[in-house]
Amino acid sequence: MKILLAEDHKDTAIVYKAALGDKGHVVVHMTNGEGCLKVYHNEFRIATMHSNSKEYIQPFDAVILDYNMPRMNGLEVAKEILAVNPHQRIIFASAYLQDILIDSINQLNQIVEILNKPFSEQELIDKVEDNSIYSELKELNVNIDDLKNANFRREQLRDVLDILKKQKEREDNSSVLAVY
Repeated sequence: MKILLAEDHKDTAIVYKAALGDKGHVVVHMTNGEGCLKVYHNEFRIATMHSNSKEYIQPFDAVILDYNMPRMNGLEVAKEILAVNPHQRIIFASAYLQDILIDSINQLNQIVEILNKPFSEQELIDKVEDNSIYSELKELNVNIDDLKNANFRREQLRDVLDILKKQKEREDNSSVLAVY
């Protein structure tokens, strides 16, 4: 996966980059919101030049934003990114109080994810790699390797999970009715 990370604390960024890099992810790191936005817009422009206009364009598989950064905070960066690409996956990694962060994120009117600091390297990896979704799919007896090879975007993966859960629920309900 290709990940854009905006984190102003050097030590924290080093830990994130190492953890994700060890899992084979490519991490582009910026130390402030303004720089993050410049990189995003540049990569988005390049991606749009090399893609079909009907495709969802994802220059990054995920954008990880600290909320409190110099020059431009994470919320401002997220607003600008989502204005040009409403399908971009955004993960806020923040020590801000949950309620304050959620109120701010609700202003975006988009689905974004939150990782509350402090969190472990494994929690970061699990979030980025959608391990909770894959765990649920595995419980539904889905071949996870096939899904990973299909390289679905997160929202598509979530849709697949929702469809399969509804199907399982219908099957369970018809089994109960068959007993009666």
